[in-house]
Amino acid sequence: MVQRIEMKPVNRRDILRICGSGALALLSTSMLPGLVYADAKAVASEIKKLIGDKKMTEGRITIEAPQIAENGNTVPIGFTVDSPMTDADHVQSVHIFADENPSPEVASFHFSPASGKAQANTRMRMIKTQNVVAVAQTNTGSVFMAKAPVKVTIGGCGG
Repeated sequence: MVQRIEMKPVNRRDILRICGSGALALLSTSMLPGLVYADAKAVASEIKKLIGDKKMTEGRITIEAPQIAENGNTVPIGFTVDSPMTDADHVQSVHIFADENPSPEVASFHFSPASGKAQANTRMRMIKTQNVVAVAQTNTGSVFMAKAPVKVTIGGCGG
């Protein structure tokens, strides 16, 4: 018994669909190596770019973060910087970093003496247990840093 196979002509739309799918697959796989996560070295490098050769001092920043986050989808993070917030001495900016997220810098907050207090709260997504680092810059050129570890039990980025 002979089986007969009928061939159907391929139209232009099918060819475009196949080529488009191939191009999309090639593009997405070429972008995968860029999806690495930051580490402590990447955070240190970003901080170095931000402050240059200025000396960082620990203290004056209090990070408010849970020690254990049951769900990494929305982890509350806050900070308060002990500063007089006067024209002569005030916090200009605070930068938040995380050493296991895709991008080391998570958020930046900018202040002026009119802010009254250098304080902010936000939420961030964390894929796994990591350190949250806050760096505060003052108008006098001082730089302060604080670090808080946060243990994540369920990953927030698809984990």
